[in-house]
Formats: sequence, C-alpha cells, structure tokens
Amino acid sequence: MNSKKNILEIAKQTISIESTAIANLINFLNSDFENAVNFILQSKGRVIVTGIGKSANIASKIVATLNSTGTPAIFMHAADAIHGDLGIVQKDDVVICISKSGNTPEIKVLIPLIKDSNNKIIAITGNTDSYLAKQADFVLNSYVEHEACPNNLAPTTSTTAQLVIGDALAISLLEMKDFTSEDFAKYHPGGTLGKRLYLRVSDLVSKNEVPKVMADDSISNVIVEISEKRLGATAVLSGSTILGVITDGDIRRMLKNNMNITAITAKDIMSKNPKTIDINAMAIEALDMMENNNITQLLVVDNNKYKGVVHLHDLLKEGII
Repeated sequence: MNSKKNILEIAKQTISIESTAIANLINFLNSDFENAVNFILQSKGRVIVTGIGKSANIASKIVATLNSTGTPAIFMHAADAIHGDLGIVQKDDVVICISKSGNTPEIKVLIPLIKDSNNKIIAITGNTDSYLAKQADFVLNSYVEHEACPNNLAPTTSTTAQLVIGDALAISLLEMKDFTSEDFAKYHPGGTLGKRLYLRVSDLVSKNEVPKVMADDSISNVIVEISEKRLGATAVLSGSTILGVITDGDIRRMLKNNMNITAITAKDIMSKNPKTIDINAMAIEALDMMENNNITQLLVVDNNKYKGVVHLHDLLKEGII
C-alpha cells in the first residue's frame, strides 16, 4: 500500500500537471475566441452545447454556467442528436461542439447535419487538425500535452481545459452584456446565492413582532416585552423617536449588579445611539453590520421611523449565513 507521503505526492503532481496545462491555454487564445463571443452576442438564438463521453459531462456544466449568467443554453448529447434529438437545434442557434480528438464517429456524423441547417459551429478541441476543427466556423484550442492520468488515458487534464474554455466564454459574454449582480439574482432566486442578492431587511422584519417600550416604562414592562416578542431586545422610544435599545444582556447585567429594579425605568439601562438599518437595505448588509459591531440585533427604520428588529437568527433561518 502506498504511504501517505506517496498519496500526497500523487495529488500534488496531478494538480501541478493540470494547473500548468490550464495556464498554457492563454497562449492559444486568438481572434477566433473573440469572434465566437461576438457572434453569440449578436445571435438571436440559443447556444447548444454538445459532446460525447466525458466531453458531454463538461458540455452539461458549461450549459449550466451559461444559463446562470444570462446566456440561454441547452445541452444536447452528440449520440442522442444523431438518433432523434437533433430537433433541439433551431434556426439562429449557435452550436458549441466539444471533443478532445475532434474525430469521434458521432461528431463526424453530427457536424454535416448541423452545417446543412446553416447553424454556426464553435469547436472546443485539443486537435486543431481534426475533422471538427476543419469544419467549425470558430476553433477554440483546448490542447493539453498530457493527461494527469499516468497512462495518459483517462480524460482529466483535457476535460479540465474544456471546462476552463467554457468558463472563459461565459464570463466574456457576461461582461460584454454588463450582467450585474441584480441580473444574477434573477437567475438564482433560491438558495444562499440568490438570497444574498435579493433578500431585503423588509422581508425579514415583516415576519417579526415589533418590541417597544417607552422611556419611563418600568423594568418589569421591559422584561415582559423582550420575553413576549422573542427577539432578545426592545427599542426604547419617546413618541416615535428611538432613544435607545435594551437587550436581554442589559437585563442580566442589571440583575447581576443587584440594582433596585423597582426604581429603575427603561431609560436608566438602555444603550443610547443604537445601531439601526434602513428597511430597504439588503439582508446581507444587516449581517455585515452585525458582524462588524459584534451584535445580534439591529433596529429597523423607515425614514427614521422605528419599524422593528432584525435578528441574527432571521438571517440564519434564511440561509444567508
């Protein structure tokens, strides 16, 4: 059995081989890449990405990246395409065909069918002398000198290179379209990524009670308010003006100091100038403010009017953290 040292050496060698090959892709970028991006930008159709074997797996991932960054894309398996799925390709669609050798039987059957429909073909291939490269309208060179596999057989470095070329295409398209974080949120409404981009404080505070006491309220009233509203804090008001905040920590410190609670009012133990956040702010801004100030609640305001409390637990429930 190999020792741990040998295992680590194998892992390091694999990463080294692949990183060197990826860095070398920069040398293959030329006008075809630029022209391919511009053609996709001007196209009225979708991007169809196809491949066979491991290249098909990469094609599927590239489709996901394109769709998530604002470029409509569809995956089409090359083998399925020549057995009935070619109808996926419509007029004005651009076809990206991925193949390390560029000479697989399925590719040789598929390419003429695509060309007969006058769809443009972008090749991602490691063989610029291949059938695919010679038939394509744009050739993106993904050549790698050696697979990470010691037998130079298992697609490893080559598929990584294909994926990187796909990422380069997707990000180039994203930037040329001025695709913003707001646009990104539209395509990622669920999960942490989406919520970080679209969830606002108003979405959180609307679900909570609104704890509040007046400046001259008794400590008993303060304790009841904090307990009933279950947010660990209450705002202290004078009319509609925020004077301060009292947290459950303030209550504990007061009791620890053996203060005469019958004579104490809310204004006596409140923290003045509490941290507030606008109701229209992003939820991620609330998280940043809490982390920077080492607190777990923020008072929410709308045009300086108190609207409630947003708690760290609200952000946890939504998966922001």
